[in-house]
Amino acid sequence: MAEASLAQTDPQIAALIGQEEDRQRRTVRLIASENYASKAVLEAGASVLNNKYSEGYAGRRYYQGQENVDAIETLCIDRLKALYGAEHVNVQPYSGSPANLAVHFAYCKPGDKTVGLGLPAGGHLTHGWKVSITGAYYEAHQYGVRKDDHRLDMDEVARLCREHKPKILWCGTTAYPRHVDYAAFAEIANEVGAILVADIAHVSGLVAGGAHPSPVGIAGIVTSTTHKTLRGPRGGMILCDEKHAKAIDKAVFPGLQGGPHNSAIAALAVAAKEAATPEFKTYAAQVVTNAKTLGEALLSRGITLITGGTDTHLLLCDLTSKNVSGKIAAVALEKAGLVLNYNSVPFDPRKPFDPSGVRLGTPSVTSRGMKEADMTRIGGWIADVVEHPDDEAVIGRVKGELEAMTASFPAPGL
Repeated sequence: MAEASLAQTDPQIAALIGQEEDRQRRTVRLIASENYASKAVLEAGASVLNNKYSEGYAGRRYYQGQENVDAIETLCIDRLKALYGAEHVNVQPYSGSPANLAVHFAYCKPGDKTVGLGLPAGGHLTHGWKVSITGAYYEAHQYGVRKDDHRLDMDEVARLCREHKPKILWCGTTAYPRHVDYAAFAEIANEVGAILVADIAHVSGLVAGGAHPSPVGIAGIVTSTTHKTLRGPRGGMILCDEKHAKAIDKAVFPGLQGGPHNSAIAALAVAAKEAATPEFKTYAAQVVTNAKTLGEALLSRGITLITGGTDTHLLLCDLTSKNVSGKIAAVALEKAGLVLNYNSVPFDPRKPFDPSGVRLGTPSVTSRGMKEADMTRIGGWIADVVEHPDDEAVIGRVKGELEAMTASFPAPGL
């Protein structure tokens, strides 16, 4: 007897998935942490591997029937080691936040000191911010950016590390548009005896494609998500020097997790193979070019960019000069089909739920094949809506023009 399809079994969920697919097809997706995974990645992620349980590591499992899972996980690891030049890779973290927690668990006891970039300055919750377990269980000290140019304050990094002698020094960002000087962080970490951990969740695809400096070989441990610019599944990974391999593996399993998500690991293996191609290098370079072009278009319309521009896929805009809050702008932009997120800016006088800025990025639009001329149009549309967030005529016009453009750029995987 044939099994029922999703539409037959659960038409409500099927309809909602269909609506989401339509939304991803019709809108200009500018959320910096989102992307389009390929059909091959999606197929691997929705495979029968979802049916298998595999506590342990390849060759050392606690369940039988692992020959195919072991081969898949080993292949995934080998591809990532080659892609990034890493000595050791753990692909079992369920996402980037658990990967970061695993690093803490490997090297810190509750109350031990860490230093990381503060959330208001563009850091991530899991680098020790107070509302995160990484800020509640550990004595986390936070550095920021300089007031004059909003660049990372390396003098403050050095001062905090010399004062507190942390076990871990975090570098890496979630809302910071410039390169991180990994060598400068390593010099400070070495001076105070800290383990340097680089979180490249946002830029791991750019690193793989040669469009961003790599911390591998500079930072002893590198963490990342596997989606975003890498265009893989929702998941996490930890790359590290061989000397950290045993501690990291033990922290992930059995420290924090049970069985890994085998389907996500298979999808990551596919993404790693795709990222090793010349086409992916072209993609990564275009992501950065598109971000720079989009930034120039926004600047030409009087929108302030934090640090004045970008080196990466990401732009952080301060809308104060436009007399509109980030939240009001983000809601209006979504109505027009331009999807991004409101975001605090450094030294923001407004509250996080209604901040001064918006964050946007170019990974998704670049995956659809959009280039510089399209970024200029998108920048103009963003400015039109930001300047007239309550004008339904402007929003309607932009939405119509935008949907006409997106029809010419098929979305991968859909």
